[in-house]
Amino acid sequence: MKIALTFLVLTVLIAWPAVSPAQTSAPAESKGGAGQEIKDSWITSKTKTALVTDGRVKARRIKVETQRGVVTLRGKVGSGEERNAAEEITKRIDGVRSVRNTLEIVPEPKRKALDEKDDVVTKAVRDRLDADEQLKGASIRVRADNGMVTLMGTVPNAKAKDRAVEMARKIQGVRAVRNELQLKS
Repeated sequence: MKIALTFLVLTVLIAWPAVSPAQTSAPAESKGGAGQEIKDSWITSKTKTALVTDGRVKARRIKVETQRGVVTLRGKVGSGEERNAAEEITKRIDGVRSVRNTLEIVPEPKRKALDEKDDVVTKAVRDRLDADEQLKGASIRVRADNGMVTLMGTVPNAKAKDRAVEMARKIQGVRAVRNELQLKS
């Protein structure tokens, strides 16, 4: 399975347009829009590939997101060594300005029960936010990792941003809320 996945990743990289980070950084810095999105996508892809090909981490458990060169690692790993290795691998990618390592350490025997609990928490938060009238214009994604809920996406105003956090905190099983919501421009 890992060999097939590595082959697939390498095939995608070979077919990827030959654009270096240096070529994408000039438009990104001057325009800020599409150029930055392309650069961020490139960084995300390269990071995922590096994680897949490095035997120290289980890449399928790690979600990678990049915004303006800042890479966020989310998910659950089995040990502190795996968490540190994921961060180290990510820092070596060209174009990465910094790494936000939010990986939770969850030993393998506890993983299944915790994943089920996180699924319940994620659904409860999503249902609560979807039902709230004040959040109708929002586009919010929810992720739970060991009771740590992350809210991502866009909201129409600061009041809606605060409301979403307040609603999420009231859900049973939520230890803390990480607010990564952005205001719609």
